[in-house]
Formats: sequence, structure tokens, C-alpha cells
Amino acid sequence: MGKILVIGARGRAGRAAVDEAQRRGHEVTPVARTTQGAPDLVAGDVTDAARIAELAAGHDAVIAAVYDGGTDPALFFPQAARGLVDGLREARLIWVGLASILPGEDGVLVMDSPGYPQEYRSFFLAHQAALDIFAASSLDWVSVAPAGDFNHADSTRTGTYRLIPGNPTALISYADFAIALLDEYDHPKHHRQAVGVV
Repeated sequence: MGKILVIGARGRAGRAAVDEAQRRGHEVTPVARTTQGAPDLVAGDVTDAARIAELAAGHDAVIAAVYDGGTDPALFFPQAARGLVDGLREARLIWVGLASILPGEDGVLVMDSPGYPQEYRSFFLAHQAALDIFAASSLDWVSVAPAGDFNHADSTRTGTYRLIPGNPTALISYADFAIALLDEYDHPKHHRQAVGVV
């Protein structure tokens, strides 16, 4: 079995990824900015390239499900992307992405589709800036995002998912989303691109 570093393991997507990886028998190192009250976690800041390099040594892949509500997204996401690009040597990066920057069925980005809420556009653009940094690097990366949103009302693990274009009405549970993340580790199919799942 493989060795996976999960950054952002305190969050819902990160916790689900840890659970799914362990379910499959992989060795997992769960990382969070702070470990207070969670002795199973390892401390690490995704924006610290030296720390990322130290933590990622010996791991086959890094799943990054990161967010910092106390930092301007326009600063945080590019800094996180640079930390990963500079810190990772051999490990494949599986990045938890954002539906808003996926193209819809008509080819128009979800965030640019008519009627789509714009109050968080700066957050959308910050996520896109991170992908631009990955794209300019030599890193083996994939961004996996809910095609629409996470299903916060139903956490059921159905055991299935499918790839679709961005669709604001599409929902997926964290548990099923984690299956998609781990499938990209166990059977890599997408490289240097963003995909949406439902």
C-alpha cells in the first residue's frame, strides 16, 4: 500500500480523505496548521515549502484540502500553491478544487454563468491563481472539485461518483468525494488538469 500526506486533515474534505485512505489500507500522515486537541495530527503549514518538503519525504502523494479563513484568499491560495510547488519533489499532488472555476457544459466557467452569485468572486479567482501556479510548474497535479457543491445535508457514502462539467445544482457527499480523490491516487487518470465530480 502507499503513503499519503493529507494536508488540511482537520477540515471536512481532509478528514474524509484520511478516512477513505485508511479504509483502503494506505499509510496516512494527517497534517493541520495546529494540532491542539488532536494528538493524531502532525503540525504543518502548507505555505511553508521547507516544512512541506520535510513532511512529504517518503510519501507517494499529497492530498491538499486547504483553507485559511483568517487570511485574504488572494494571498493564501497562491502562497499555498507556491509552498506545494517548491516543497514537493516526487509526490503527486491531488488538490481539492472549486466548482466555480470549472467550465460548465456550455464551456463557460461556472462563475461566469448567468445568475451565478458573485459576492465571493475574489475567492474563486484566488483558487484559479493557485491552479495557474501549478500549471506553470513541472509538478504532477490534478485538481478535483465537486461539480457543484458538497451535500452538507446528507453525508451518506454511496460508494459511487462520476465526472461531469461544472453544474451549480450538482451535490456530492464528502465521503463520495473522498473516493474520487483516492481513485486519483490508486489509478491516476488525470494530470495537470481540473475535473469535477458528482
